[in-house]
Amino acid sequence: MVVLATKLYVDGDARERALDSLRSLVDNEIGELAVEYELGVRHDDFPSVTIEGDDATVARNVLREEFGEIVPDLEDGETHVGTLESWDEEGIALDAGTAVRIPTDELGLGPGSPTQLRERYGLVQHMPLRFVYDADGASRLADEERDRLYDWTRGNGRLNVNSATRAEVRATLNRAGHAQDYVTVERLGLLEQSVICTEDTDPPGLLASVGEYLPAELRCVVP
Repeated sequence: MVVLATKLYVDGDARERALDSLRSLVDNEIGELAVEYELGVRHDDFPSVTIEGDDATVARNVLREEFGEIVPDLEDGETHVGTLESWDEEGIALDAGTAVRIPTDELGLGPGSPTQLRERYGLVQHMPLRFVYDADGASRLADEERDRLYDWTRGNGRLNVNSATRAEVRATLNRAGHAQDYVTVERLGLLEQSVICTEDTDPPGLLASVGEYLPAELRCVVP
């Protein structure tokens, strides 16, 4: 079994759509392999995929690479993935199957409080983040995660969204008349997306235009 490092936290019809989306994503990754799999959701909203068949080991590794994995025990000094749960003046809290605190001075994202950094880098709740675990409590963001977030501030602007699948975000943008205002929608997690704007698109203006159509948290990244 592989527990995927992305959360399914919406309810009702949205939950069914998200499950369908996840099933399609998993099938795209391992559907051609000699396996049978069953998709479930744990009590803590992390999806699990139980896999059997000749290619089971390969399939598990493919899903770990694509989604990241929630493991039973975090290893000191190893890179893991957790979802952003909360933040305060002391740091941020991730859910990696167990609660992980990253102190402000271990974020490595420049000056500012966690709230200010969240605004600067467009961090929406529940988005997956890679971190290096420290058993003594000084876990830090992984270097590759810091690099990714810094890159966001150097390229085109972005609008980050949670509580919606990639297809739902794209459909909303198109319905709102913004089909020409974005390059693509990058999937951060199952329900967390990053809209990469065109060079001439103002992310705050895009947020103001589509915000009423998306019952979600939206954060801009302005280069």
